[in-house]
This record gives sequence, C-alpha cells and structure tokens, in this order.
Amino acid sequence: MSLLEIEHLELRYGLLEAVRDFSLSIAEGEIVALVGANGAGKTTLLRAIAGAHRPSAGTITYEGANITSVPAHRRVRMGIALVPEGRRLFPALTVEENLLVAAQPKRPGRWTVESVIEAFPMLARLRHQRAATLSGGEQQATAIGRALISNPRLLLLDEVSLGLAPQAVDAVYNSLAAVVDEGATIVLVEQDLNRATGIAQRIVCMLEGQLVLAGSSREFTREQITNAYFGLRRPQGVDA
Repeated sequence: MSLLEIEHLELRYGLLEAVRDFSLSIAEGEIVALVGANGAGKTTLLRAIAGAHRPSAGTITYEGANITSVPAHRRVRMGIALVPEGRRLFPALTVEENLLVAAQPKRPGRWTVESVIEAFPMLARLRHQRAATLSGGEQQATAIGRALISNPRLLLLDEVSLGLAPQAVDAVYNSLAAVVDEGATIVLVEQDLNRATGIAQRIVCMLEGQLVLAGSSREFTREQITNAYFGLRRPQGVDA
C-alpha cells in the first residue's frame, strides 16, 4: 500500500484553477522530485498535502485514510511536515527556540534538537543566535530541522535551493543526506534539475497545474524533462 495517494485533485484560488485532475501515488521511503516552471502548481500541491489548502475536488489518502478534510495541525501529528518556501522562521527566536517550537507535542522518533544539529553541523555554533541574523542557507537548515523534530513519515520540502548561494545549497544538500539515510519519504520541489535528478528516485513534472511527465529519474534524459518542464513536447502517456 502506498503511503500517499492523490486522486483527481483540483485546487483553486477563487476562479483560478491552480491544479487540475492531478493523481499521484507515493510509496514509503520514496524520494520524489516535483519540478515545473513558476506557476505550475507545485507549491499549491504541497500545501494541499500538508492541509494548508483545501481541495475543490479529489481526495488525498495517507496511510490508507482519507485526510482530504483533515486540518493541518492534525496532519503534523499524523506524520506530515512541510518546509515552506521562504522558510518562515520566527525571526526574533534563536535557532534552538525555532527548533523547539515543533518539539511539543511531537511524534516519537529519533529527531531531537541534538540529532538535528548533528545532521546539520552548521547549526552547532548558531543555536543561540536569532534567526533574523542567519544566512539563507542557515535559515533553510533551521527550517528543515524544525520540520524533522516533529518526526515525520512524509517530509515536504518546497524550493530548498531557491535564493541560496551555490555553497549554501551544497551544505544543505550534504546535510539532507542524513535524512535520506534514515529512510524518509520526501516530496521535494526543486527548480535545479541537476539537484532534483541527483537526489530523487522519481521525477514528476507539472505544467499549468497538470501532471505531464512522471517516472524514474534515470528513465528520462535532461532534454525530455526540460521539454516537459516548458511544454515544448508533451509526452503521449504519463505513468504516475
């Protein structure tokens, strides 16, 4: 049984249809990269999985249970955690305080403040520093750590590398290796196709709110992914 099943999902902002008839199945332990141009619907889809955007149609099933109408705070307790685009830390709180925000109540598991700092060693010297004073990469590491402390089974990462210097991106992705080694199920929104194909087992490409390409990251050439990304050549069949 899949950990997450999305069936015929439709997501709207008023009259604007952001996601249309979207279906996808994600197995436990799988890393899926969600790619597509700006406005393709990727962030809206992650928000819907996390419970922050209510669908106008379709269903979201998690661990065999229909969670389409379950509020976001209950989904966190069920094991779904979102690292939002822009990090959204509490700027006046320290790194440690931002991490502790997610510590109570929490699911049982191995992630604590200390294990997060072990996985993201850049945070060790920063734990008592206010989030507002951190670099972009340090903020991203803190935001990922905050999500991990809830001990999720499903981790949703929105635009990990957006706005970061290449060195900062390298540091964050190197630390993410520890999360991957734990067998986490991850859905990753990433603009950098090299990063996406490097970490994910499966690539899912969205265009104008629809799924236009899905399969093993080794199954497609960069040209095929890029064509789907920009709608230059729509595949004849899509296997989600």
